[in-house]
Amino acid sequence: MKQIIVELDDELAARLERVAPSRARRRSIFIREALRRALDEALERKTAEAYRLHPPTEMAEYFDPAEWGVAARPPRRSTRSRKRRSA
Repeated sequence: MKQIIVELDDELAARLERVAPSRARRRSIFIREALRRALDEALERKTAEAYRLHPPTEMAEYFDPAEWGVAARPPRRSTRSRKRRSA
């Protein structure tokens, strides 16, 4: 795992200490989770903006599996070998 040093102002450091004290690695877990959430939210905003700028067209229905209907499937063949019965 890579270590990163981050400077916090006194107010933010105090708030962090109240929510996630430095003992027992609780703070590191809290910060990692906060970063994951922030990065996920940034990606969601970017994706939403892309859809806003370029909305899906009527062609999108061709890519919707619900519009395809049920595909015909060939009958399954047994993978076990069959024993012949003697008459």
